[in-house]
Amino acid sequence: MSIRTLDDLLAEGVSGRRVLVRADLNVPLDKQTGDINDHDSASAPQGGAPDGVRIADDGRIRAVLPTLSALTGAGAKVVVCSHLGRPKGSPDPAFSLRPVAGRLGELLGAPVHFATDTVGDSARSTVDALADGEVALLENLRFNAGETSKDEAERGGFADQLAAFGDAYVDDAFGAVHRKHASVYDVPARLPHFAGRLVLREVEVLSTLTGDPARPYVVVLGGSKVSDKLAVIEALLPTVDRLLIGGGMCFTFLKAQGHEVGSSLLEEDMVETCGNLIERSGGKILLPVDVVAADAFAPDAAHDTVPADGIPSKRVGLDIGPETVAGFAAALKGAKTIFWNGPMGVFEMPAFANGTRGVAEAIAKSGAFTVVGGGDSAAAVRALGLDESSFGHISTGGGASLEYLEGKTLPGIAALEK
Repeated sequence: MSIRTLDDLLAEGVSGRRVLVRADLNVPLDKQTGDINDHDSASAPQGGAPDGVRIADDGRIRAVLPTLSALTGAGAKVVVCSHLGRPKGSPDPAFSLRPVAGRLGELLGAPVHFATDTVGDSARSTVDALADGEVALLENLRFNAGETSKDEAERGGFADQLAAFGDAYVDDAFGAVHRKHASVYDVPARLPHFAGRLVLREVEVLSTLTGDPARPYVVVLGGSKVSDKLAVIEALLPTVDRLLIGGGMCFTFLKAQGHEVGSSLLEEDMVETCGNLIERSGGKILLPVDVVAADAFAPDAAHDTVPADGIPSKRVGLDIGPETVAGFAAALKGAKTIFWNGPMGVFEMPAFANGTRGVAEAIAKSGAFTVVGGGDSAAAVRALGLDESSFGHISTGGGASLEYLEGKTLPGIAALEK
C-alpha cells in the first residue's frame, strides 16, 4: 500500500495543529446493570446519554489509545469522531457518545472535552477551545444524515463541515473502513490523510492471511447465518487446509448432509449452496458431530448433548458439543496459521458458552499465528475472561476483516491510498 502513516505525520510535526481522528468507538452499551463505566468527563456538559448506562466492553476504546497518545504527546489538538449504533440520522440520546468520553478520559489519564453535537455550535466552540495536547470527542456522527447518505452532495457537505475541524486527518477506525461514509471516505479527500496505528496493524495482519500464510492454515467460522459468511467461505475455501464450522450457521450445513436439525436456526434457501460447498471442499470442511440442544432459547432452558444427526424435532441447537470441541481442537493442533470469526454457540448464556470457550482455548494454545476476526469473536474472548495476549491479533473490525479476506476494495483504505 502507498499510504502515509501516523509516523509520517508526527515527523512533519503536529504541535499546535488540529488533527481529526476517525476512531471506532462503537462499543456495546449495557443499560440494565451497574455503573462501572458510567462516568462523565470533567468537562462534559450535562444531558445526552440516559442514566444507568455502562460500557460493556471497552476494547475498541483501548485499541485507539496508541494513536491518540502519540498525537497528544506530540502536542496536537486532537478532535475525535466516531459513530455508535444505528441512529436514524438525527439525535437520539440512547446512542450518545457521552459515556465514551468519560471512559476515554480515564484511559488517557486526562479529561476529554465532549461536544453535544457533531458539527454545530457545541462542536465548534469545543474544538476552538482546545489547548495543545488536549482531546475533544464530537457527538455521534450518525446523528447527521450526511454521514451515511448515498447522495454524494449531501455526504460531501457533511464532510466539508467535519474537515473544517482538522489540519490533518488520521483514520484509526478499521471497523468502519468497509463503509463509504463521509467521515471515512470523503473527509480524506479534503485533508492531508494518514493511517493510524490500529488501521496499519490490521492491514498488515490481514495481508499475511491473503498472501502466503504459514501452513497448515485453519479457519474457524461461526455466527448465526451462512448467508453472512458465504462470500468469505467462497474466497477462503481454495486457500485453507481446513475449515471448521460451528455456531448457528452449522445447522444449514448439517441439513445439507441430510440431517434433521429440529428447531435450530436454518436458512432453507442456503441448503443447496451448503451442499455444493461441502462437495467442492474435498474434505476440508469439518462440521459438528454433537450439539447442545435445548427446549427453548433461554439461559435456563433444559438441555443436553445429542449427536448432530439426532437433534430432537422440538429442540434448538445452541452450542457445539464436547466431542466436536475435541475434534476441532485436534484439527487446530499443529496449525501454523489460524483465523477465527464467529462464536460456536450462544456464548452470552453460560450454559451454552462451553463450545466457544473450548475452541478459543485450543486456538490460544495452538502455537500458531492466530487472528481473531473481530465482532462477536473478540467480544467472546473478553466476556469469557480469556487472556487476550495469548492470541496473535484481535481485530476490531468483524465486517471489515471479512470483506478484506474476500478481496473486496474497502472504501476507507482506498481513500487513504489516494
